[in-house]
Amino acid sequence: MRLPSLTALRSFEAAARLQSMTKAADELCVTHGAVSRQVQVLESDLGIKLLNRLPRSLETTEEGEQLARKLSQAFAMMGDAVSSLKPGPVVLSCS
Repeated sequence: MRLPSLTALRSFEAAARLQSMTKAADELCVTHGAVSRQVQVLESDLGIKLLNRLPRSLETTEEGEQLARKLSQAFAMMGDAVSSLKPGPVVLSCS
């Protein structure tokens, strides 16, 4: 199986976690429409509904909740991996 776009996965994870397309868009520095479109593409690729769009918020479906939880863990692991590569602070001591 071909993996969905990383952008679509990241957009969905943020929208599900924040329960808002607008908040996800702010976090990802994109427009509300961009997040909405990426989530639609992901739902189309997977052939399942991941989010229920309510008037002022979002609600994850059972499948969406399961995917969001696993994606959050995966993105946290990737963040840790990248952070571990960055050099720590340089400490100088002078006498």
